[in-house]
Amino acid sequence: MFKENKRVIATDTLIGQGTLTEGKMVCEASLRIEGEYRGDIECKGNVIIGECGVARSNIIAQDVTVAGKVIGDITTKGRLIITASGQVNGNLYANILIVQDGGIINGSCQMEVPKEAKGKGASDSDSHHAANSKEQGGREGKEKSRQAG
Repeated sequence: MFKENKRVIATDTLIGQGTLTEGKMVCEASLRIEGEYRGDIECKGNVIIGECGVARSNIIAQDVTVAGKVIGDITTKGRLIITASGQVNGNLYANILIVQDGGIINGSCQMEVPKEAKGKGASDSDSHHAANSKEQGGREGKEKSRQAG
């Protein structure tokens, strides 16, 4: 008569200040690190590295906020925020990157443009470039003819 409702209840994970954890973390919900974590992190939710937090990790998550220190690569499908107290020593792969005054990045950054915008932007850019080249070529021709005559 009654259906069993099996729901996955998302619980946030906290690694508290003064805690050192090692290993590979795979989590469905959000993760906050205020202590120190060593190992790779794969998170379907968001990852927050607090001001006292240190992650010696490669991080893959939806959104990432760094207020502490990350040593490793960060890959996000969404937004990467590096606050004024945040430091990242590694490569960044994000759709949106926000670095507040004082935030530090030591590494390379690659940003992906969504596919819809990529197609539109390329055609607009190409036609704009072609128009400029044509216009510039016409000017150069007129200048040369003036100089010759």
